[in-house]
Amino acid sequence: MTILIISLLSLAALLFILSFFQKDRYKTLEKDVEELSMKFLQENYTVKKRLKVLEEELLMDETPVFQAPQGNSPKKKVHEIVRNQVLALHAQGMGLEQIANQSALPIRDVQDIIKDRSV
Repeated sequence: MTILIISLLSLAALLFILSFFQKDRYKTLEKDVEELSMKFLQENYTVKKRLKVLEEELLMDETPVFQAPQGNSPKKKVHEIVRNQVLALHAQGMGLEQIANQSALPIRDVQDIIKDRSV
């Protein structure tokens, strides 16, 4: 009986010592998850940066060089990308209010764009 207890204790000590040299799977998994999250954050940052640049370019294209008086200006020019978006949404069967909300245009402008396309 004593030999059995001594052999079990020595086996336990040996396994305990071997556990320090064994590769930790959770650390590698944690490292992989950390790398993926950093990669995702970097990609997210670059996409937001590109989107901001595109929005600025879009706004620069729409700003007139000089301001005409409000009474004399016939129609506000809508950017071609927004016009195509409105027409595509109308072709999909969306309502005027939904299109106006999604394209950030007044309903009157959405109606004018759709009417101009049909003419």
